[in-house]
Amino acid sequence: MNQTDQMPDMSLDTANLVREDTFSDGRVGTIRRLTPVKADGSDDPARTVSYSGHTQIMTQAGALPLAFEIEADNLEQAVEKFPELAKQALEEMIQRIEEMRRDAATSIVTPDQGGFGGMGGGQGGGFGGGGPTGGIRLK
Repeated sequence: MNQTDQMPDMSLDTANLVREDTFSDGRVGTIRRLTPVKADGSDDPARTVSYSGHTQIMTQAGALPLAFEIEADNLEQAVEKFPELAKQALEEMIQRIEEMRRDAATSIVTPDQGGFGGMGGGQGGGFGGGGPTGGIRLK
């Protein structure tokens, strides 16, 4: 078998082709419109046009990209809905970051999880070894 036989299939799916249009105010963000098309490039009215919003928020760590779907029947509706959906996407991102911070703050690595590189000792794999309980064990 040669290398080209092991390559993934790179054929485009002609049943799922879309034309991508980008609209931007050059300041706040971008709206991307995906219009379904047939293999000949003509519009495919049997499938739904979709819209997505894209913007970025500057943070101390740099630009934080935000992307979100916009349910709209046309570009005018997408533009109208953009600000509120961008705010929702930002709020959801902040919530996810806070959850990750909480998870990181409450996670405690125990010796039996391999986080201390074999420093434990004694019977229970805890710190300090010896003693009736086999050392201190954090959970």
